[in-house]
Amino acid sequence: MTEATLIQNWKATCNRIETAALRYGRDAKSVRLLAISKGQPAEALRQIAQSGQREFGENYLQEALAKIAALTNLELTWHFTGQIQGNKTRPIAEHFHWAHTVDRERIALRLNEQRPAGATPLNICIQVRLEDEPGKGGIEPEHVHALAARIIEMPKLKLRGLMCIPPPRDSFDEQRELFARLKSLHDDLRARGFDIDTLSMGMSGDLDAAIAAGATLVRVGTAIFGERV
Repeated sequence: MTEATLIQNWKATCNRIETAALRYGRDAKSVRLLAISKGQPAEALRQIAQSGQREFGENYLQEALAKIAALTNLELTWHFTGQIQGNKTRPIAEHFHWAHTVDRERIALRLNEQRPAGATPLNICIQVRLEDEPGKGGIEPEHVHALAARIIEMPKLKLRGLMCIPPPRDSFDEQRELFARLKSLHDDLRARGFDIDTLSMGMSGDLDAAIAAGATLVRVGTAIFGERV
């Protein structure tokens, strides 16, 4: 993909997010774009970063660490969006600003213990599994409150909100209904006194429904970078 096409795709995605926000009565600035850059070369990230993109999501740890090192001269915010294995928590705690897929207390404890002294707290989203999908990460909705209560006790972590990767749905209404479940859980936590502000939900194929349901951070890869090869 040429640099011109990449930047055109990125701008089109930004416009799509803004248009959807306004359509559903949202402030256009209330929805941020997280560019999911797994499988993309560092140079592609640099190109859209120079156009204004600052937040990038990575799923594969070793690939991500190489890109973080290659782009240290840019002020970027790095989100880990892949499943978190216990033996990989230290580099996540050391090199990332956000972790989106925390679904177990054990993982949260390791991230807290391994966050470097003097670093700002690691921003945490709890991943919620909205339907029974074998093999998919995420905590059941009924256990979200208990995990949230434990995370806020950990001084090197900051609970920011919830995240989901819902099962595919064909219609806008079905997509929106799933995302509305996460919004309801988010609102319930806020009503219980949790200081959270993030709903990480929506990707290239369903971000309009996610924004309609209240997403504050949409995770987009394909619409920007094209299909991975």
